[in-house]
Amino acid sequence: MNTQDAKRVLETALICASQPLTLREMRSLFADELGADSVRSLLDELTRDWDGKGVELVALASGWRFQSRPELREYLDRLHPEKPPRYSRAVLETLAIIAYRQPVTRGDIEDIRGVVVASQIVKQLEDRGWIEAIGHRETPGRPALYATTRAFLDDLGLASLEQLPALEVGSEPPAFEALQGQLLDVADDVPAEAATQAAAEEAPAEPIAEPGAEPAVEPATAETVPEPAPTRSLFGDDGTPALPNPDPNDPPPQPLPESA
Repeated sequence: MNTQDAKRVLETALICASQPLTLREMRSLFADELGADSVRSLLDELTRDWDGKGVELVALASGWRFQSRPELREYLDRLHPEKPPRYSRAVLETLAIIAYRQPVTRGDIEDIRGVVVASQIVKQLEDRGWIEAIGHRETPGRPALYATTRAFLDDLGLASLEQLPALEVGSEPPAFEALQGQLLDVADDVPAEAATQAAAEEAPAEPIAEPGAEPAVEPATAETVPEPAPTRSLFGDDGTPALPNPDPNDPPPQPLPESA
């Protein structure tokens, strides 16, 4: 089979595939007669052939696929006006912390955000396929360590964690914006019911008074009224990342290995 025929077969397989194809799968098209380097060369040629068109060939964490270019999204959305599921800011902040500080435990996330991480938040991210438990930290209780998945990178259009937006001091929080703009069409106006539920999940529990006990009321003086506790979030007021140093016992995030 000559180069043009091989490229034609590869192009057809990529267009018809319902999910990204790995190098191993693409080599199987030719009964392993073409090596990995030859397939990569054909992929480079296909990438150049589609340059300037509305569809591009991209390398993702789980393989290669054809996809529409981002600048054409607003036009394609008119064919399918249904909006994707909306997630609260708490969910996206939790996802951003995991992405930039993985592997992390729920306790790590709570230390950064300053509030309890509701089980429903973690479940939402697991059900969506964006995070998974990859092990346990060898500390009392052996809490689960969470990391992002290949599906998370695929949905962002990335091949590795190294391609995540950089956290630059003094700029707008790019991590949260990237999750808003690329993963979901999320606006600040989260539905009132969802916002109320998220607030209820993260609000600290109120102490329960004993039956028949008089409510404790303190004089409202400047000396007795405490200052409201400052809220903490993933980013400071000026956009500076407020992430603590990672645990020295945890390995840094590594790019996912490419399937051969």
